Amino acid sequence: MQPIHLELIDYTILIAYVAFVVGIGLALGRYMKSSSDFLTSARSIPTWVTGLAFISANLGALELVGMAASGAKYGITTAHFYWVGAIPAMIFLAVFMMPFYYGSKARSVPEYLNMRFDQRVRGLNSIAFAVMTIFASGISMNALAKLLNQLLGWDYNAALWICSGVVLIYVLKGGLTSAIYTEVLQFFMIVLGFAPVVCLGLKDVGGWHAMNHSLQAVALNPAALALNDKTFAANAWTSAWQPLLGGPTQNPLGVDVFATVFGLGFVLSFGYWCTNFLVVQRAMAAKNMTAARNTPLVAAVPKMFFPFLVIVPGMIAVALSTLPEKGYRIPPPIKSNETYARAIEAVKNASPSDADAAVKAVGDALGSKVYPEKVTALVAKNAATRLSDGEIKQGLYYSIAENDYDNVILSLLKRYCPPGVLGLALTALLASFMSGMAGNVTAFNTVWTYDLYQAYFAPNKSDSHYMWMGKCITVVGILLSIAAAYFARMYNNAMDVIQLVFAFVNAPLFGTFLLGMFWKRTTAPGAFFGLFAGIGASAVFQALTTTYTNVDAAGHVINVMKGGYLGVLSKFPSEMAQNFWMAIFAFVVCVTVTLVISLATRRTKTDADLKGLVYSLTPKIQSGGLPWHQRPGVIGTILLICCVILNLIFW
Repeated sequence: MQPIHLELIDYTILIAYVAFVVGIGLALGRYMKSSSDFLTSARSIPTWVTGLAFISANLGALELVGMAASGAKYGITTAHFYWVGAIPAMIFLAVFMMPFYYGSKARSVPEYLNMRFDQRVRGLNSIAFAVMTIFASGISMNALAKLLNQLLGWDYNAALWICSGVVLIYVLKGGLTSAIYTEVLQFFMIVLGFAPVVCLGLKDVGGWHAMNHSLQAVALNPAALALNDKTFAANAWTSAWQPLLGGPTQNPLGVDVFATVFGLGFVLSFGYWCTNFLVVQRAMAAKNMTAARNTPLVAAVPKMFFPFLVIVPGMIAVALSTLPEKGYRIPPPIKSNETYARAIEAVKNASPSDADAAVKAVGDALGSKVYPEKVTALVAKNAATRLSDGEIKQGLYYSIAENDYDNVILSLLKRYCPPGVLGLALTALLASFMSGMAGNVTAFNTVWTYDLYQAYFAPNKSDSHYMWMGKCITVVGILLSIAAAYFARMYNNAMDVIQLVFAFVNAPLFGTFLLGMFWKRTTAPGAFFGLFAGIGASAVFQALTTTYTNVDAAGHVINVMKGGYLGVLSKFPSEMAQNFWMAIFAFVVCVTVTLVISLATRRTKTDADLKGLVYSLTPKIQSGGLPWHQRPGVIGTILLICCVILNLIFW
C-alpha cells in the first residue's frame, strides 16, 4: 500500500484536533487540586459524558482496527463481540454490579476486592490489571504508528513517540477528567469520520445484497484470497449463528455455539465489562448512584449499532477483493523496499520454463507465501515484455498469499476519502488510538497509586505526595506502553492480541467477582488462590496449545508468541478460538479452586462486614416510584430485547 499525501485541509483538521485535546488538558490542569481530582475526577461528571466515555474507552485498536480486521477474517460472526459479548454484560453491570462499586465508595476495582476479601487479592489483581492495561495501551499505539507509517509514509518510531508525547501532555495536566472529555469528542469524530467510508464502500461493491453475494462466493473458496485453507458453506461470512451450529470446522472463526455463548458471551464479556477498571472507572466518575448505573445503559445504545460502522468495512474489503475490475486486495504484510528489490531481481532472473523454481525463488525473496499462478504469470509476462521495476513490484504486491488484516481499514480510507474527509477520518483514528492509550494509562496510574504504592510501599503520606506519584507513574505508563507497542507488531490482527490479554486477566477475575459478590461464604484465601490458579491456568493453556496455522509440516511451532512454546497438546482453527477456550479453562479453574478452598477455610468477615459488598446482604435499591425511563431494570430489558432482534435478523 503506497503512502498518500495529505492536503492542507487534512493537516488543518489533524493539527486542530491535537491542539484542542492538549488545550483541554491544559485548561483542566488548574482544577487538579488533589489526587482524587487527578485520578478519579472526584465523582463529578454527568451521565451523558460518562456514558459516551464508557463506550469510547473501548474504541481504541480493539474497535477500529481489530474489528475491521476481524470483519474481513471472520465475517459477520464478529458481531458476536457486541450482541453476545457486550450488551448483556453492560446491562448486568448497570443493574447488579454498579450499586456495589459505587455504593462501597471504592476508588478502584482492586480496592473493592480489598474490602470484600483482603490485601492479597487486591495486590494480585492490581498487578495483573496493570500488566493488561499496558499491553492494551501498547496495542492502540502500535496500530496508530502503523497507520501513520502505511497511510502517510511517516516513520513508525517517530509516529509512535510523538503521539505518545501528545497523550502524555494532556493526561499529565488534566488527569482522568481530560481523558474522559477527549473520549467524548472522539466518539463523535469516529462516527463522522467512518460513516462515509461505509456508505462509499457499500456503493462501490453494489450495495448490501451484492456484498453478501460476493462473500458467499468467497466462503466456498476462501483460499483464493488467503483467508482460510478450508472451504465453508455459502453463509459462513454473512450469517452470525448458522455457521456456528455446524461446529468449529464450519466457520472461519473456528468456534461452536458453546464457546461463543459461554467463552465469549459469559466469561470474556462479563469479565471485561463488569470487572475491567478501565471501563468501570468511567461509571465510577459519575456524579451520583443513578448516573453511575445509567452510564453503561447509555453506552449500550450506540454500542449495539457499532458493528455496522466497524465490522462492515472488513466485509466490504473482502467483497472488493473478489471484483478484479476494482483493482483492490486485502493488504499483504508490510515489506521493505530492500525485500521488494530482491524479489524483483528474482522475477527478472526466473525462467518461465521452470515454474516451480520461479515460485520458490520469488517466495524466498519476499519471505512470504505466494500464489503460484500469479508468480508464474508475472515471470512469463516479464520475459515477454520486460516490465519496469514498478510494474513488477505491483505484480508482487498482488502475488503475496498472506494478509495483514490490521491494514484493511487503512486501505479503505485511502481508497474512499477525498481531501477533508480523509483528514476527518484520519483524525478519528488518531483520536481513537490516543484516547485508547490515555484511558489505559489513567486506569494504570490510579491502580498503581492507590492499590500498590499507597497500600504496600508508602501508606499514610500526604495527598499531595500521592498526586505527585500519580503524575510520575503516568510518565512510566507511557514508556511501558511504547515498549508494549513494539511487542504488538508481531501479530497481524490486533483483535487476537487483545482477546489473548483479556483471557489471561479478565476471565479468572470474573470468577472471583461472581463468587465474591453473590456467595457470602467465599473466603479471602479461596479468592486469592483461585485467582492465582486462574491466571496460571491461562499461562499453562497458552503454553500447551496453538493454532493449526502456527505449526509447520514437521509439527514444529512457527511463532512461540502465539502459543505452544512448551509443547502442543491441542490445536485450534484460529487464534480467536484458542482465546475463547483459554478463557473458559481459566474461569473453570478459578471457580473450582475458589469453591474448594472457601469451603475448607473459615470466614473472617461477618455479615455486617459484608453489607454493601455481597448481593444477598445488601438492601436493594428501590426504583419503583421512578418513571420507566429512569429505571435501569426496565431500560436493560428493552435493550436486551433489541439485542435479541438483531441476532435474529442476522441469524
